[in-house]
Amino acid sequence: MSEQPSQPVLRAVGLTRRFGGLTAVDRVSLDLRVGQVHAVIGTNGAGKSTLVHLLSGELSPSGGHVELDGRQIDRWSQPHRARAGIGRSYQRTTLFPGFSALENCRLTAQAAWQHPWAVWQSAQRCERSTTIAHDALAAAGLTHVSDQQAGKLSHGAQRQLEIAMCLATRPRVLLLDEPLAGMGAEETQRMLGLLTQLKADHAVLLVEHDMDAVFQIADRITVMVNGAVIASDMPEEIRRDPTVQRAYLGESH
Repeated sequence: MSEQPSQPVLRAVGLTRRFGGLTAVDRVSLDLRVGQVHAVIGTNGAGKSTLVHLLSGELSPSGGHVELDGRQIDRWSQPHRARAGIGRSYQRTTLFPGFSALENCRLTAQAAWQHPWAVWQSAQRCERSTTIAHDALAAAGLTHVSDQQAGKLSHGAQRQLEIAMCLATRPRVLLLDEPLAGMGAEETQRMLGLLTQLKADHAVLLVEHDMDAVFQIADRITVMVNGAVIASDMPEEIRRDPTVQRAYLGESH
């Protein structure tokens, strides 16, 4: 496992979200640090995706707050947070299936760095966004499919492309919501290899149900039940925690 850096990039402090009488996220605190994959696990309905929505700015908290580099950002919109370096992927693919992999990344780069005064310029002639798109595809291991239509890529390659699109916004934080969903064993290992590379320069939050993958890749694991954190520790400690075993893991782990 990597050494723990001194300062968190993104931090949740007592984060809470209520929907009427339902508390979906209940006073959750966690830190995301460059050099770490921080996995969040829990059964369906535990509040994991809602937590990601709160961190990315798609939902506002009912209590607590979010900090980026020590600065509270609760009033920042999702686009503002994205421009500040918070990238995310979704449970379902959010690609432009008729466009090439390169065009998907270029569109994302252009959305992050808009130049409304250059309306006369062809998007394909924008050197900055094209360079960023090529760099993002290379980082995600997709250079060889840059000209292929996104909708015709394999499921695993599509999930990698979503991460490439995140990288095209030049983020420091990656919020990844079930990026391994639907993958076979070979695709899963390819994605885990990618995440291992990316954590060197990014703080990574990974929401995932594949426990074998989680224990293979995570530097820290937070376990949620009914919206609340019941444990947050190093993987070996989570594996041995009797409360976690009873609530979620069972005896097989």
